[in-house]
Amino acid sequence: MEKEYISGLGKESELPPELKGWNWGAFLMNWIWGIGNSTYIALLMFVPVVNLVMLFVLGAKGNKWAWQNRIWRDVEHFKRVQRKWALSGLVIIFIVIPLFIFSITAMLKGEAYELAVNEISQNSEVIEYLGSPITPSFFVAGEISYSSDSGEASLGFSIEGPKQEADVFVHALKEQGVWVLKEIVVYNQQDNVQIIVID
Repeated sequence: MEKEYISGLGKESELPPELKGWNWGAFLMNWIWGIGNSTYIALLMFVPVVNLVMLFVLGAKGNKWAWQNRIWRDVEHFKRVQRKWALSGLVIIFIVIPLFIFSITAMLKGEAYELAVNEISQNSEVIEYLGSPITPSFFVAGEISYSSDSGEASLGFSIEGPKQEADVFVHALKEQGVWVLKEIVVYNQQDNVQIIVID
């Protein structure tokens, strides 16, 4: 007689052998997966340090906990739903997050950024240290806020030349509709080099 595996009974529910293994949905979606699968221990993802361990615990025990905590029609129903969770996680990691980063970077690479890159590229001290041409990195960090006539930008990014690379800090203000560079510092922490482009 074939053994019957019943889900949703807590610790009394034994996991079917074919469901043993890694749960990518639990690993990638962690606390969101936890709520959707009535596995609220996944909320430990909000606890610093613990979340680093919990990520892998969810991946390893996700199938068992989801089987115990929710009622599933059968094994195939369980597999189908967990595949959807895994696919959702992959979409978020490889499509949604990169698009979000790209859009934020594009927003930060506005007029203030362009003015700063132009100023840096023409600075003789920077050219002497890095070489020419000077190329900015793709990623830009920082924050920018503005209305129609005023605004403020604090930006950080890396630049590279044939001889060396460095980091850049930029502070700019938008005054009467025009961006004005207030501070540009180019620095290399390893060489202890700091070049004040605008102060």
